[in-house]
Amino acid sequence: MGKPTGFLEYPRLEPVRQPSATQGLNFAEFMYLFNPSDARTQAARCMDCGIPFCHAGIQLDGASVGCPLGNMVPEINDLTYRGKYTEAYRRLRLTHPFPEFTGRICPAPCEGSCTLGEHEQPVAIKAIERFLDDYAAAHPRQFGHLDQPEARTDRKVAVIGSGPAGLAAAYYLNALGEQVTVFEGADRPGGLLMYGVPAMKLGKDVVLRVVQRLEAAGIEFKLESPVGDTVDAEWLLEQFDALVLCTGAPLPRMPNIEGGTLKGFYPAMLYLTYATKRLLDPHFPAQAELEATGKDVFVVGNGDTATDCVATALRQGARSLTQLYYRNKPPIGRGPRNPWPLYPRVLKTDYGQQEAIALFGCDPREYARNIIAAKGDANGSVESVLVADVEWHKDAEGLLRPHCLPADARWRPAQLVLIATGFAGPDRRLLKLLGLETDVRGNVATQRSDSYATSRRRVFVAGDAHRGSSLVVWALKEGRDAARQCHQYLNESAGH
Repeated sequence: MGKPTGFLEYPRLEPVRQPSATQGLNFAEFMYLFNPSDARTQAARCMDCGIPFCHAGIQLDGASVGCPLGNMVPEINDLTYRGKYTEAYRRLRLTHPFPEFTGRICPAPCEGSCTLGEHEQPVAIKAIERFLDDYAAAHPRQFGHLDQPEARTDRKVAVIGSGPAGLAAAYYLNALGEQVTVFEGADRPGGLLMYGVPAMKLGKDVVLRVVQRLEAAGIEFKLESPVGDTVDAEWLLEQFDALVLCTGAPLPRMPNIEGGTLKGFYPAMLYLTYATKRLLDPHFPAQAELEATGKDVFVVGNGDTATDCVATALRQGARSLTQLYYRNKPPIGRGPRNPWPLYPRVLKTDYGQQEAIALFGCDPREYARNIIAAKGDANGSVESVLVADVEWHKDAEGLLRPHCLPADARWRPAQLVLIATGFAGPDRRLLKLLGLETDVRGNVATQRSDSYATSRRRVFVAGDAHRGSSLVVWALKEGRDAARQCHQYLNESAGH
């Protein structure tokens, strides 16, 4: 695929990013497009590798191998290399409803499994996908028909939640002819795409553009309609032929820290949601305790959400910024237990850390360290945290366990501590109202590992509420597959 010798001739090229430190930090999207020449050159690097793993779409040893959506990456790259952008986008849309999202925020498991990545830098698949999406956005008349169903049934399906899984479920149910209504508790659609991902990483106009596409295709959105509060769960089951639950896993996983209940300790999503609400609505009430301006900020965690907290705190004018992670520093290259084509568990310096380095002159990350206690001021607000080193030792079963070293701990100033250590699962109250069983991890239980049907007839589940906190591309895949199972169930129930 691509140019036979392209991977030998052209180095990997990254899209131009906004030079944050020199031009000032803002909330505009920081990544700019490939121009057509760059996109073709980068697509030319896609080698004729025989058995491509970039679209394998499986999990192995707990890691993603290739794109869960099964995007036909070599074919898409070949068409892009030949300048056939319309055909390339159409090929992408055969398996992918929303390249708007993955072209911006996906960590690209496809690139982690790229054959070229064994010995060289992988093909810039994510950036090529972003190029094709922006090409399609500039030529909407060529692709509007891709969202329209061929025929309609008289059946109604309710999708609860408008995050990536909910949007994907709604898209495919609509494409299969069902009448779809999406119920969203927030004042804007998109779930975490709207409020959990900062605007500089995913412009909110992009999220609204997707929703407008879906509305034009016949999907109805009901905002400020939280199921279990203003919308009765049982009423939904009376009014709709089926439900697809896509509420995500919003419950934060908060560590047990002495003094961790002081004001100033907040879950990452609460902080990011507030920041985006303030950005979108200048009249949204200000909460000084949730602002990083002029404060010593600690971010606990090492994933994408932690990076988003770092970048947002920088934009709010944090005085200092420290990111703690209790595990050891990842290696520069793949280790013996992380071979290709598994997703590479290696040291990566993402945009938030790059910006902090440019602004403060040092990497904000400190590895094998954790907060073990906190002290507050007279008002009950955190003013300092006790940071200890962490050592890892094997227990009697040979498993590595962390051990804090309080003797070497020291107090450090902190007025805002953001916890980005993961999520504990879906809203238990809603699950109880719907009468749904849960699995050992607290997620919604299904009949089989490859099933999206819950313990209650006519109710399906997809995304993080089903599999636990995961990548946006897995949420899209789950939404797609749940929609197909729901449609099949409705057909069988109708005797088709």
